Amino acid sequence: MDELHTADDRPPWDGLEGTERHAVCVAAAREGNRDALDVLVTELTPLLWHVARGQGLDRAAAEDVVQTVWLAFLKNIENIHEPKALVGYLVVTTRREARRTWTPNKRETHLSDEYAEQLESDHGLPEDVTLMDDRDRRLWLAFGRLTTRCQELLRLTVLAGRAEYRAVAEALAMPHGSIGPTRGRCLTLLRNYLETEGGSR
Repeated sequence: MDELHTADDRPPWDGLEGTERHAVCVAAAREGNRDALDVLVTELTPLLWHVARGQGLDRAAAEDVVQTVWLAFLKNIENIHEPKALVGYLVVTTRREARRTWTPNKRETHLSDEYAEQLESDHGLPEDVTLMDDRDRRLWLAFGRLTTRCQELLRLTVLAGRAEYRAVAEALAMPHGSIGPTRGRCLTLLRNYLETEGGSR
């Protein structure tokens, strides 16, 4: 018996998307298919990392939280009664774990610096870097003025993309059809706040 099903050219989740794909991967992972587990970890870890960061954690703390969430998933995989709701389960678990480890004082000091650090630039001139740093500072000051709901929605939709709106709706417990309009309103608010920070100049 090939536990990993490595000889199978077309795994059962091949060609599936969103919650259907996740459900099939959960079922396969329960049977010991490590490839299925790798698919889940690879595709959903960036989402969970952004959820943890959205709770105010720095990079190292967010990575620890995500690792803890995956360990909890493995421990409880037999108890997940609705595999199609996997994204929601993981997001809720990540939020809870992040709140346990969140330290007050860290949210404001790490938000701008962390994201500026991730925005790699091909420009090597000091003046270019200075302009980008100033732009990023204004952007994240504006972003920080949004409601927590808007911040989380923008993080998840920017990360997941339009093709995964179903997963975002599930994660935020919002109707699928409201994701796009709500995202648009949040982006409009962000642009307005950015203008008051001087971001349009």
